[in-house]
Amino acid sequence: MDEYKGIAMMEVITDYITGNEIHLVGPEISRQNFEKLLVETKGYRKQDIHVNKPLTVQFKGKDYVSSIDLVVCVEDRAVMAVTCVAGSIGSYEREILAGARLVGNYQIPFAVSTDAKDAVVMDTLSGKTLGKGLAAVPSREQMKKKLPDLLFEPFDETRKEREMIIYRSFNMEKINR
Repeated sequence: MDEYKGIAMMEVITDYITGNEIHLVGPEISRQNFEKLLVETKGYRKQDIHVNKPLTVQFKGKDYVSSIDLVVCVEDRAVMAVTCVAGSIGSYEREILAGARLVGNYQIPFAVSTDAKDAVVMDTLSGKTLGKGLAAVPSREQMKKKLPDLLFEPFDETRKEREMIIYRSFNMEKINR
């Protein structure tokens, strides 16, 4: 019963992108602020941003259901996978790299870890950091200009199982939520 009371007392807000009611817990404040930044500062349209993009990984023959916080698209191509966190953004870099490699039929070119005050932007193919800070997050216009040069390559099947283990290990709090 106490667990039910705790849930009932959580603040409910309206998600900036989807308009759905959500509980204001964990990294949700970061996500709401980053969603606003993407739209109001970086020029993305709400319809460019997919919230809680499903991702299922397998481990020892069992499916583990999770999601990527935000997947940002330009011209119907997923270009940026984002994890929004309440703690140290550096602790989540490897998780979002794995997620960006696994969530679709190609590797999403950019992986971002953010608390909406700071960010790390990485190249998904190489895993290298491209920039730090919110200014490093590409705007919609910048991304449109980069689009012809971006590679949308599938992830190497021989490395997929290892990447799923890494994602699952870093993402246990979201799994089966």
